[in-house]
Amino acid sequence: MTGEQIRFLGPALDEFLSEFDDCFLTGETRGHLREYVKGQLSDLPRKSVEPMAELAEVPARTLQEFLSLSDWDHGLARDRVQRIVARDHADPHAIGIVDESGHPKKGTKTACVQRQYCGNTGKIDNCVMTVHLAYAGDGDAGPGGFRTMLDSDLYLPACWDDDRQRRREAQVPDDVHYRPKYEIALEQLRRARSNGVTLAWVTADEWYGEKPAFVAGLERMGQPFVLEIPRNLMGWSHEPADADEPRGKAEDLCRHAPVFTGQKWKRYHVKDSTKGPVVWEARAARFWMRRDGQVVGPYRLMVARDVLDPGEVKYFLSDATDVPARVTLRVGLSRWPVERCLEDEKTELGLSHFECRKCPAVLRHLLVTQISHLFLARQCQRLRGEKRRGRRDDLPGPHRRRGAADRVAHGRCGPATTPRPGGGQDPADAETQRRRVPVSHPGPQEEAAGDGYPGRAANVLHPAVTAVAL
Repeated sequence: MTGEQIRFLGPALDEFLSEFDDCFLTGETRGHLREYVKGQLSDLPRKSVEPMAELAEVPARTLQEFLSLSDWDHGLARDRVQRIVARDHADPHAIGIVDESGHPKKGTKTACVQRQYCGNTGKIDNCVMTVHLAYAGDGDAGPGGFRTMLDSDLYLPACWDDDRQRRREAQVPDDVHYRPKYEIALEQLRRARSNGVTLAWVTADEWYGEKPAFVAGLERMGQPFVLEIPRNLMGWSHEPADADEPRGKAEDLCRHAPVFTGQKWKRYHVKDSTKGPVVWEARAARFWMRRDGQVVGPYRLMVARDVLDPGEVKYFLSDATDVPARVTLRVGLSRWPVERCLEDEKTELGLSHFECRKCPAVLRHLLVTQISHLFLARQCQRLRGEKRRGRRDDLPGPHRRRGAADRVAHGRCGPATTPRPGGGQDPADAETQRRRVPVSHPGPQEEAAGDGYPGRAANVLHPAVTAVAL
């Protein structure tokens, strides 16, 4: 956003940030929060301290001390984010999504940095890892109609745990020790639930799905889940007599076990995308696993493949054995909101632009980024609501096309489209029509049983938050 656009949203931003006033002991520090958030909302190409301080016309050291030395309650501010979501955006169909993200850094001094796989660069790299919990509501826009980040934590690698000098230099608290990322995620879920956030489902990728302790932790919470699992996860397609009975890989069971081969592939319309309908077909059956020498289950094991790309096959594990299979499939394929949240925080708010090295400062940067993202998510929801009520007739509908400049000027989010010279059908639309595939709709009984899950088409608007907030 430009300075003029930030001023336009100034009253709404001030009202929103006032909810965090009691997290800071002085008015000066509250002012620094506003300066930092406005810097993240700005159109600066890099959202590190120095350019944001220059924009706010304050010394860079002011914002550096805001992160590292100022006296404010980090925990209370984090809880406040979650309580605002629980208060204003509660949704009986909300999905919690666990994910992680890498932030490339140079040197060895930044808290928690080490060489590890970094999704940001797609290779083993020197980076800081963070673990995140996102919230995706349903609303009128379909799954993910409202999405924001609920929690973000630093992952402390095992090599840091006993390195006292390195911990001291990076100001890693004495009570912070190495924990697997799935334990961090479970703590984030417990914290969100304690702050009133209710999640109908939790989903995560196969790294989390294959961890027995993560699955057990969700079960202890009574938290329904659908987790992607690797194809080589071991188990049984029948209830075994004991835990020593030979097991099979999930992939082999789905290919050869009679409970799977006796089924026909059934197609499900998952959502509508900018490229047309997303349709997958699936088979599902009960599944048992071994944990700590005991047989646990039954779970639901599902194999699913993209109708338009049958080579893309996914496997899901769920504790929900008595809901329609289409519910399990849609939840399992609903991880994209956390990817969008991370993309928006990185590209629009400077999530990875931090240059501070101390652990408390990095954690505070993550938290302020969540606060900024929540504000923009609320603005995006407000603009969608105004559009649905017909207040913004200047906005193009789904079949009207405008250039990128018009989309930004009018607050549209989503990929820009270009009118086809001379009119007529856009080739992309023609391709979409060719890609359409028949979908088996659930019968009345299955439809009724599935009413507890958002069956509406997913929101296809990309929250390019800079544009949305205009």
